[in-house]
Amino acid sequence: MSGTRDKLEELRGILELAEEPAGETGIAKRKAKGIPSARQRVRALLDPGSFVEMGALMRQPGANNAMYGDGVVTGRGRIDGRPVVVIAHDQTVHGGSVGEMFGRKVAAAMEFAYENACPVVAINDSGGARIQDAVTSLAWYALMCRRQEDLSGYVPQVAIMLGKCAAGSVYGPVNMDVLVATDKSYMFVTGPEVIKSVTGEVVSAEELGGAAVQARNGTLHHVAKDEQAAFDWVRTYLSYLPTSCLEQPPVINPGLEPEVTDHDRELNRIIPDSDKVGYDMHEILLRIFDDGDFHEMAAATAANLITGFARVDGRSVGVVANQPQVLGGALDAQASDKATHFIRLCDAYGLPIVFVVDTPGVLPGVEEERNGVIKRGGRFFRAVIEATVPIVTVVTRKAYGGGYAVMGCKQLGADISFAWPTARIAVMGAESMVGIIGRKQLEATPIDQRAAVRQQMIDFYNATISTPWIAAERGYVDAVIEPAQTRLEIRKALRLLRDKDTAKVNPRKHSLMPV
Repeated sequence: MSGTRDKLEELRGILELAEEPAGETGIAKRKAKGIPSARQRVRALLDPGSFVEMGALMRQPGANNAMYGDGVVTGRGRIDGRPVVVIAHDQTVHGGSVGEMFGRKVAAAMEFAYENACPVVAINDSGGARIQDAVTSLAWYALMCRRQEDLSGYVPQVAIMLGKCAAGSVYGPVNMDVLVATDKSYMFVTGPEVIKSVTGEVVSAEELGGAAVQARNGTLHHVAKDEQAAFDWVRTYLSYLPTSCLEQPPVINPGLEPEVTDHDRELNRIIPDSDKVGYDMHEILLRIFDDGDFHEMAAATAANLITGFARVDGRSVGVVANQPQVLGGALDAQASDKATHFIRLCDAYGLPIVFVVDTPGVLPGVEEERNGVIKRGGRFFRAVIEATVPIVTVVTRKAYGGGYAVMGCKQLGADISFAWPTARIAVMGAESMVGIIGRKQLEATPIDQRAAVRQQMIDFYNATISTPWIAAERGYVDAVIEPAQTRLEIRKALRLLRDKDTAKVNPRKHSLMPV
């Protein structure tokens, strides 16, 4: 009969084996790939010493070659002192593929996150379903997805893509809130080998689903240079969010710089005198939020629209801003998708939204119509309309046509709207107006006088029609403000809106978005 000492020795042996279930073979495999273990990845993400593993000794029952962990590490820990659930694929065990015990572990981790209202971070490095487990693997994929939907909008969910992720290992992550990847990672439903065998097409993994490609497509929200940079980005991202929709994000350094600063005054000369000259919207964003901090999302796609997180008076806000340096800040189909996702993300977790507007409107063109700009732009409109969080809008320069409407105008749902004296708010720009309304008058004008008359029409339109004063006179903007006052005006506006009542009474089950 074995005593306590023997049982402790047995425990230590099992735990040692569970730490490296694939043994020396697995260690050699990782070394050849130059990657850390799943547990090393988890510890690199979390606060030091905070990781508590769950299910380390789970494995497939009745299988002689069953390995502990079944290809996934799950547990809980802390990021900046706040709780988080972590799921990390173990590439050394069946390639990190999903089997029954894998699915049970992940489902249990997600249930823990649901019951304790804390974020989930999944570190993905997997080939997808475990072929030898047949329908069992598929069933557990479906069961994991059901639990993922329960968490959606309730707690933040982040997917970190490492290595080659295929099939279910991309469908799961894409249903989380945010996807982050390293520049050496890949995502595809079916890999190059499968495509070649089925269709005969030859394509490289990089061309098919490399991180740069997926970031341009808008699938990925950030690409980091290496794993630690990806983990650091996620830690920063979560610092702007609450642990669940039941709470508020942490307040960090409120009350900074309560008076106008020299940095603020630089805004008074940031807009070029000519409407045709661009400027970098980031230069404005750096001056109107706390500490100049801005955590950008999806920078690699639709660069004509900037989305990201900042703080106002120490409190997190989401920012949607046009970028005049790219397509003049015009809105296209891809920018609409980017904005829709981001606005719904902010609304789900109670983050106020600040729109910073300088757009000539919707990008015209045959390709845009083929890309579904109508339907995709319609979703952008609906996202703004359905948002119940405080919305503050600042028009810095152009706000024309549909761009005026969808970029947080008061009629669509903004609570407080500001305009700078440099703002131009109208159905269209002066040049476009002349081409439509002034065409007949110009045709009747002698050729040698047309240029001068055309310029007179443009100047008259800009001076009398395309001004912030008309919008202010009719109450479509709440105030025309000095640019240097913007940071403090946004702060006052959001303080006023802090207790905004978001209750909406409607008997319907849900609305129908244009899809």
